[in-house]
Amino acid sequence: MLLATGARLLAAAEAAKAYGLAAAHIGEIAPVVVISEDVEPRDYLLLYNPRVVAVSDTLERGEEGSVSLPGARVQIERPDWAEIAFMDETGALQSRRFEGFLARVALHEIDQMQGVFFLDGLSRLKREMALKKAKKLAG
Repeated sequence: MLLATGARLLAAAEAAKAYGLAAAHIGEIAPVVVISEDVEPRDYLLLYNPRVVAVSDTLERGEEGSVSLPGARVQIERPDWAEIAFMDETGALQSRRFEGFLARVALHEIDQMQGVFFLDGLSRLKREMALKKAKKLAG
């Protein structure tokens, strides 16, 4: 079941040229995310049952958005590295340290997998501004 979800999620990420996606993006509630290990060309990595093991105390501010809300881009503070434990497609337990942009993508998608949308941590005003901008760009 999870492998089939992973395959659909990977196909959706490739089609959208996304940096990352969570199963929720394809209408499934499953502990699966996909992230791109490279900005260009995209080289995707599927993470089954991902869990944040450790994060940096140092926060970095960076722009985030979502394929589910095109045009909504906001500055979010996230740790500049994260160690993530996950299972690969063979069921083997892995642990990797992601840094910079890749850490941001991994943490963003794991949040999404856990039901936390990237706009949730913003003030009401900033969230409304981002939603208004997305709506305007959508036509």
